[in-house]
Amino acid sequence: MKWFVLYTKSRFEKKVADRLRNIGYEVYCPLVERKSKWSDRTKIVTDPLFKSYVFVCHSSNPRTEVMNVPGVVQYLYWLGKPAIVKQHEIDTIEEWLNMGEVEDCRITSMSPGDRIKVKNGLLKGEDGVIKEINGDTVKLILSSLGCTVVIKTLSLV
Repeated sequence: MKWFVLYTKSRFEKKVADRLRNIGYEVYCPLVERKSKWSDRTKIVTDPLFKSYVFVCHSSNPRTEVMNVPGVVQYLYWLGKPAIVKQHEIDTIEEWLNMGEVEDCRITSMSPGDRIKVKNGLLKGEDGVIKEINGDTVKLILSSLGCTVVIKTLSLV
C-alpha cells in the first residue's frame, strides 16, 4: 500500500476525505485548530494543515475510482509520476501535529528566482538561483563559479 497525494478543489479537503473513507479508502487529512475572529465573535475552527491536499492510501493504479470522487481535481505529480509519500513521513506529520505547536503549513514548488543548494553530483554543495525550469531540468545560476548550468531536479534540495 502506498500513500498518494490528491489535489482537491479549494475548501473541499474534509469533504473529499469523508467521501473517500465512505467508499473504503484509508485517508489522512491532517487538521489544525485556529482561532477565527468575526466582528461579533471569536470561534475555534478546524482547518486542513495542507490547503487543497489530502493523502490517500491504496495499492492499485492511481487512475481508480478515486478520481471520480466529487472535489478531487487530480493526483499530485513528481517528475511525471503520481507523488508517493512514505509511511514514516505520514507518521512524522502526525507526531508533529500531536506536539500542538503547528498552525499553518504550505506546499510550494520550485520557481524561477528561488535559491537552492545542489544535493549531489559534481556540483554538490554549491548554492545557486533558479533561472528557468523546463520539465525535469532546471537552469541554475551558480554565482560562485560565474556560470549557468542545467541540472536534473532529483539532484536539488
